[in-house]
Amino acid sequence: MGREKIRYFCDECGYEAAKWLGRCPGCGTWNSFSEAPVAKKGFKKASGLSSAQEAAPLISLTEYEDGPPAERLPSCSREFDRVLGGGIVPGSVVLLGGAPGIGKSTLLLQLAAFIAKEKGVVLYISGEESRQQVQMRARRLKAASERLYFYAETNINDICRAVVELSPVLVIIDSIQTTFNSELSLHPGSVGQLRECTAEIVRLAKTCGSACFLVGHVTKEGALAGPKVLEHMVDVVLSFEGERHQNLRLLRGVKNRFGATDEVAVFAMGEEGLQEVDNPSALFLEERALGGPGSVVVAALEGTRPILVEVQGLVCPTAFGSPRRAATGVDYNRVVLVAAVLEKRLGFSLANQDLYVNVVGGLKVMEPAADLGIAVALASSYRNSAIAEDTVILGEVGLTGEVRGVSFMEQRVKEVVRLGFRRVLAPERSLELRDKFQSLDFIGVKTVQDALDKLI
Repeated sequence: MGREKIRYFCDECGYEAAKWLGRCPGCGTWNSFSEAPVAKKGFKKASGLSSAQEAAPLISLTEYEDGPPAERLPSCSREFDRVLGGGIVPGSVVLLGGAPGIGKSTLLLQLAAFIAKEKGVVLYISGEESRQQVQMRARRLKAASERLYFYAETNINDICRAVVELSPVLVIIDSIQTTFNSELSLHPGSVGQLRECTAEIVRLAKTCGSACFLVGHVTKEGALAGPKVLEHMVDVVLSFEGERHQNLRLLRGVKNRFGATDEVAVFAMGEEGLQEVDNPSALFLEERALGGPGSVVVAALEGTRPILVEVQGLVCPTAFGSPRRAATGVDYNRVVLVAAVLEKRLGFSLANQDLYVNVVGGLKVMEPAADLGIAVALASSYRNSAIAEDTVILGEVGLTGEVRGVSFMEQRVKEVVRLGFRRVLAPERSLELRDKFQSLDFIGVKTVQDALDKLI
């Protein structure tokens, strides 16, 4: 019997090497190589597909083998459809990641029940929960259906065989870390098992036309566990975010071959599962404390959707030798940049002050359009002077203290009007929208100093 062939793979980018390396030549990560045996020839047929089915014919893109391609399947909510790019694409593979207890299984069980009721057979495969546990959740969510089948299995060969026999519209595997291939002498969750099992699922989905959702674990840093190559193999990568002790959940698209990658869906966790939030702006602003220094409203853009959020700033004397800078929901580097502009260009004495910036509600605002809002929030807290509660602030701040324009200004202003705000502080180039939105009072500014002179 010949010796088993061994290869080493990078956990981050999937780079393959014949021997262990301290640093990956592909991505530069240190100590990221893991040992994995090479799969035996012929194990690809373990799914039960014949060689005739695996060998696809050559077809022109203008021709269709079995008629035109199938249309997208609507999911259980419009918010979910927005992130997916318009619905579920048949034959696609979606990887859903999120922290433990955030609601991944709840969301997918609601999706499975809806598809089973409206479109056809759904197969729910769980390697972490028993049938009784899933049935209890289904009764609580009122998600039981005669066309929703449950299968407790972790062997990828048996899973693929069941999919071929049942031919479901949708397959859900919870989770990909528990699946394993018996042909590989590796424990479930290892780099080799994850890569080979995901590749087998992708091949099966493309051949059978069943859409497949994979649940993925995350690391303590919040990234998807496993090699980075998993994200390249699947069609869509979704991130389910939120605090377990709060009812707000955010579904964000990280990768999408069928739509935009910067869309976000907002859900609220209730007794009967996840409910979509039609007006997230009102939700983020409903508990806003009016008249408090350091509080401003910013019109952020998530994909094609404008969302109004509250940005809070707090400036207080430091009790240590070096001042602290903390940011939650915004880019830390942008906060440091804005603080430097306030100190250098406007004369603020922040070298002995702790700075804290927070976006209320758990939303992450990473675009430069929030720069001016961060600057005004910090200045308002520093001077202990409140900003008018009916004002929305927009603008990117440069290193010389200038205020630059932002993209998609008209969409943001429409959301401002819809929620009843009366003033918009924005770059001067946005004053061209004044005639179109006559109910708003546009305040154009060129520099951060102009903004503070007109607000504080």
